[in-house]
Amino acid sequence: MTKTNLFFLSLLLVVFAACTTNVNKAGSENPSRYVIQTEVPERPAGQKDVLGLVAPRLDTVRVGFIGLGMRGPGAVQRFTHIPGTQIVALCDLHADRVEKAQTILDRAGLPPLAAGYSGSEDAWKELCQRDDIDLVYIATDWKHHAEMMVYAMEQGKHVACEVPASMTLDEIWSVVNTAERTQKHAMQLENCVYDFFELTTLNMVQQGLFGEVLHAEGSYIHDLSDFWGYYEGDWRLQYNKEFRGDVYATHGMGPAAQVMNLHRGGDKMNILVSMDTKPVNIPEYLIEKRGGMDPDSAYNFANGQNTMTMIRTENGKTIHIQHDVASPRPYSRMYQVSGTKGFANKYPNEGYAVQGKSLDADIAPNLENLSAHNYVSQEVKEALMKKI
Repeated sequence: MTKTNLFFLSLLLVVFAACTTNVNKAGSENPSRYVIQTEVPERPAGQKDVLGLVAPRLDTVRVGFIGLGMRGPGAVQRFTHIPGTQIVALCDLHADRVEKAQTILDRAGLPPLAAGYSGSEDAWKELCQRDDIDLVYIATDWKHHAEMMVYAMEQGKHVACEVPASMTLDEIWSVVNTAERTQKHAMQLENCVYDFFELTTLNMVQQGLFGEVLHAEGSYIHDLSDFWGYYEGDWRLQYNKEFRGDVYATHGMGPAAQVMNLHRGGDKMNILVSMDTKPVNIPEYLIEKRGGMDPDSAYNFANGQNTMTMIRTENGKTIHIQHDVASPRPYSRMYQVSGTKGFANKYPNEGYAVQGKSLDADIAPNLENLSAHNYVSQEVKEALMKKI
């Protein structure tokens, strides 16, 4: 995801709005009465957007990592395979995690070992202050992402942050304004836009195979019942307990925004409508697994079990996203793309359907024959994906 898109995508992480159109006595619509308006603050003078930012070329990109719990070690390991990079520093609240990450460098044959920072809530600031780091990679809990991004940029560093990059509108604008003021890259690391199927479909869309894309779907459907105990200080479950809405939207939103070319080609997200189910599974988990938690406390749970959000764009297109981390459902990002000439679907089975030749005008189509609505064959799909 690009830098200014942090604002537009992150809106969906924290906003939960039920939007209704009101009709007055004369029959005319008054759509603003029940709509929660999100105002765009006045832009500070002298700032330049970073959508097309090109930083000076570096022969070696020197990287520091903050957060070495669930996600951080995998990021460190990936960077050991990237030519032209040097892992300079590693930081985590816990010293043993830093030591484990050091073994990743040792096994990769990358001496010397990185500088280690741990044991203090502010140790990450010391890493950001180093003058031998070009890029700070952030893989901590959500609530610290924006603060760390802003501080790193103010220390002259580019930043790459796992999603979501910001949790409030104030944080969103702080990240955007800092990136524009310092002219530093602030990349939201939405890995799902780089999935092979999503990238191939994006290429097909850009080549016009699907015609005009009118609708897209995405989600984060992932039962986290086996993972709740592994988040430092229980931060992720507590965030879901305290906040309502789609709190983790970008896995579904990122690929959808790309295929619709949002905020790049004259279109933007204008309005959303959300609703959710009551919470059941996570409160039951709290009662059964957390030492007999009081049911009244457990069911005082803000986030619904399933949250559905419909979005309409400036140019009359729609997006549907879902969030469900509690139900025993197969993992799904629900990725679908529907255009005027074709269709793509990733879950549960990957497939493409494209517009073919129309039937003879003198012969009425057989409504019982659904073959015209099937996906292309596996052979055609594979050939199409290789060609595109």
